[in-house]
Order: sequence, then C-alpha cells, then structure tokens
Amino acid sequence: MTTEVAPSITLAQLHESKPDRVTIVVLSGDLDRVMASFIIATGAAAMGMPVTMFFTFWGLNAIRRKGATSSARDWLRRMFGLLNKGGAGQLPLSRFHFGGIGTKMMHRVMKQNRMPGVPELLHTAQDLGVQFIACTTTMGLMGITKDTLIDGVDQLAGVSTYLAEAKQGQVNLFI
Repeated sequence: MTTEVAPSITLAQLHESKPDRVTIVVLSGDLDRVMASFIIATGAAAMGMPVTMFFTFWGLNAIRRKGATSSARDWLRRMFGLLNKGGAGQLPLSRFHFGGIGTKMMHRVMKQNRMPGVPELLHTAQDLGVQFIACTTTMGLMGITKDTLIDGVDQLAGVSTYLAEAKQGQVNLFI
C-alpha cells in the first residue's frame, strides 16, 4: 500500500502563479470607505496592475448619476431610490456624519489639503483603465437601472463574473 503526498506549494510559488491583479468589492456607500477603495484602485492601476471594482449594495451609489432616483414600479424600491439619490459627490461619512455637517467639514479639510474627492478619484480610476462592474442582482433589488449609472461602467454582471476576476487576482479586497 502506497500513499501519495501532494507536493507542497511555497508562498513564492503561489506568488509567481498569480498575476499582479487587484479586485475590490465596493459594498459601502460611505465617503471614507469609497475614497479608500478608489485610492487603492488608482494606486494599483498607476503601478500597472489590472484592477476591477465590483460595486454592490450601497457601493452602487458611488457610480450612480448625481440625483438619480429609482424608476422601479413598486414603492419599496422607489423608496431606496429616494433615500439613495447617488452621485460620487453626495456620499456621507461612515462616522461623524452629523446630518451632513461632518461630511461638509471633511470636504473642506480635503480641499484645504488638496486631496481629491471621490468624483476626481473616480475619473482618475477610469483614466487609468480600472474596470467598473455594477452588480445586476443588487441593481434589481434596489430598483437601479443602467440609465441611472454614470458613463464608463464597463459591465453589468453578477457575482460569478466578480469571482472569475478575483480567482485570477493576487489582491482581493472587500470594502
């Protein structure tokens, strides 16, 4: 009776087998978290790494047109549209929002320190070739349609498309 032992793979071999590819799931619609997502995405893209951002749930607000509302027929999904008007410049802080005062203060500090906002980071990401995927399942749940999204969303797809991208990547983040 012989038993075969599977060869062990070293960390270096694993690193060599996967391309320097980054995928980011953008789940949050909070200003600070979306900013972090775009800063990582643009940094990786500037280093020459292919980057895919998968926007789902509240993260879809970052790629919705400013003031876009839901055109859903049922009242519940229309309410999602009213509550989440969207637009990269309309995102609240995750903490210390204080009815918008904290967010305005953050925008002021960012401007004073010449820090780009989410709209500028989004455009930079597009210029660097970052791929944007909007989750079709969440779009359906929240009554979001293609016409309420910004120009430049590369693909409307489900989780299997994201997983295929993530499977090829070395860095996979969930923000």
